Amino acid sequence: MPELRGAGVTLEPLAAGHEDRLRAIRETPEVAVRWGPLEDDFPLEDEPKSTRFAILVDGEVAGMIQFQEETEPDYRHAEVDLFLAPEHHGQGLGTDAMVTLTNHLLEERGHHRIVLSVDTDNEPAIRCYEKSGFRRVGVTRYSGRNYRTGEWADEFFMELVRLPL
Repeated sequence: MPELRGAGVTLEPLAAGHEDRLRAIRETPEVAVRWGPLEDDFPLEDEPKSTRFAILVDGEVAGMIQFQEETEPDYRHAEVDLFLAPEHHGQGLGTDAMVTLTNHLLEERGHHRIVLSVDTDNEPAIRCYEKSGFRRVGVTRYSGRNYRTGEWADEFFMELVRLPL
């Protein structure tokens, strides 16, 4: 994967050297409440399901963004997700990272549709995704575990679609 550059972020393919900072970010209360318990081998699993990038701000690891691809031609799409360290929230960096990655997926990897799910009460993330071009499609009922309560919770299903002209 190439390094991707946004207006204020750089998306660097995940590598050794990123893991300590990303593990520390994942364990902050603001991130852990959304991403759940830290896996033993995070973020460098032996058989990753996602392609991951460290989000760099001024050369420092500020978070992570990832995508998965469905390559079946009749259902081709990508799914994305991200997290940022709390000290980087509210600065437009999540939007910058999301726009940078989605542009790569649309323009370089040949996707026309990108999807994600987000807790219905995660207003900052929803604003970020909407500013990045995603729209709410609907609510998926009891589709994700709420790590604060342990209960199943509803999520918004969102998508960004760019049809070929």
